[in-house]
Amino acid sequence: MPAGRLITVEGLDGAGKTTLIGALAGALHERGREVLVLREPGGVALSERIRELVKDPAFDTDPHAEALLYAAARAQLVAEQLRPLLDAGRWLLLDRFVDSSLAYQGAGRNVGMEEMRRLNAFATRGLMPDRTLLLRIDPRAGLARATARGQDFDRLEREDPTFFDRVARAYDELAAAEPERIVVIDATQEPRAVLAEAVRALGPLLG
Repeated sequence: MPAGRLITVEGLDGAGKTTLIGALAGALHERGREVLVLREPGGVALSERIRELVKDPAFDTDPHAEALLYAAARAQLVAEQLRPLLDAGRWLLLDRFVDSSLAYQGAGRNVGMEEMRRLNAFATRGLMPDRTLLLRIDPRAGLARATARGQDFDRLEREDPTFFDRVARAYDELAAAEPERIVVIDATQEPRAVLAEAVRALGPLLG
């Protein structure tokens, strides 16, 4: 049976993850590779319920509780969807995964990167992506894009600029530490150029 592949897309809010994921799924389909698109937190019923909690601005959630909620949603997604589908040879395209918690909770919330690594290794039982596409954008440019969407900000999107500066630095550090897994893409390019870079980054997996 062919090996399943887990491809994750990361980046700040406003970086264009949703746009890329939709276009990338179509591009892979044209190349004869069907992918299932999932998101985090979410993807399965329990994790979607947790998503509602962690994004609700009505709750003043402690950073450690927030980290545990994200890890719980991730653990359920891995058990119910990711691991069985990968074992069955499926290709998965996932909007956020462990790197988001390292950046947002580990660095943004100052919970600690190593603490988040240990927590998420437990939650995922060691599952890591085969390739991660990191859409890099200046935090203020990302927030401007998110604002232009005209949607209400969730609890995380309402944080101050220094929070997003810490998240952006953490993403850069993660990419520098794992260049064989994390491919950095300039998110300020036209969507077509971003897609082309993403497809090239997946070339070694496509064979």
